Amino acid sequence: MRTTLHRFFTTDPADVSGLSRAIAEGTVNPMDIVAIIGKTEGNGGGNDFTRVLATMALSQMLAAYLDCRPEVVEDRIVLSLSGGSEGVTAPHILVFTVSGRAVEQPYPVKRLAVATGHTRSFHAQEVGRMAMVRETARAVTGLMHALRIASEDVHLVQVKGAIPVPAIAGDADVGQLRCDMAWSRGASALGVALALREVAESQLSDAAINQDWSLYSSRASVSAKPLLRRSEIVLFANSCHWEGDLVIAHGVMRDIIDVPAIHVVLNQLGLQPIHGQLMPADAERVLAVFAKSDADPRGSIRHRRHTMWTDADISDMRYSRCVVSALLAGITGETGVYVSTRAEHQGPQGGGPVAVIGYAS
Repeated sequence: MRTTLHRFFTTDPADVSGLSRAIAEGTVNPMDIVAIIGKTEGNGGGNDFTRVLATMALSQMLAAYLDCRPEVVEDRIVLSLSGGSEGVTAPHILVFTVSGRAVEQPYPVKRLAVATGHTRSFHAQEVGRMAMVRETARAVTGLMHALRIASEDVHLVQVKGAIPVPAIAGDADVGQLRCDMAWSRGASALGVALALREVAESQLSDAAINQDWSLYSSRASVSAKPLLRRSEIVLFANSCHWEGDLVIAHGVMRDIIDVPAIHVVLNQLGLQPIHGQLMPADAERVLAVFAKSDADPRGSIRHRRHTMWTDADISDMRYSRCVVSALLAGITGETGVYVSTRAEHQGPQGGGPVAVIGYAS
């Protein structure tokens, strides 16, 4: 099996010309596409329609190649678009393809492996609770078994968390629902942590979700989508049963100015920043950079007060995305970075996971 990654920079949220051209030229086989992850230039909030526009454009274009209706494309390919390209971030999409056949005899080195899947459909009453944690863990464990890898081989689990509509608007339990983005993200992240043995089930409960911030995954990156009934998952790992020239590494930022953590991840890929930044030849080896960020809700960073939560002019999400994107771009010399905010149980409070995909040395 082999994973291929193609990156296309976009001129607007509906720009699919790069991918369309690559398909026409035979560089990308649309039947091999398993996931498309990208950044759009919206505000990243609830009224960010650039994500919807990008998803519609990709679905309409790919439907012709997949011989299906546009609304069915997302059943075959995970489309995960994140709004918010503040500062230096260049809007882009990452197209992952998988081809070839699995081999029994392991290769001498591990290479990037990708698997996609989904949970079962959730009831609104299950979102943000242990039912969602356990089901997410089950789905992630299933993907690891399919790839024949151990938990330590996993470096990133991208989840689009479900937020189904309550079955009955006047349900007597509606006041007890946790059916929103924050609860979906938190429970999904702890599900990843459980599957990867970063936490034990004995540590988890409904009461711990979005409350006990000592519990987290260093490899989960979760967003949430209203009206989505089942969560969608893309798992990235290094496997000795896959070939190719790509590898992935990960680390965790303790806060949003944790530069050494980024250096550690690059060092795992054999990359060494010179005077703080990768040389151009090394920067070209970096194909994808992922991170989660949050303005620390405790109101300070390294014992110094910050104003990201009290500034009424600019969203705290946009602030933190801008900071982390600038750090990543400055160190890697690459502005095509994917930074997502709201990191409930994704890295320590105020920090977040970071992962890099690049060419093997």
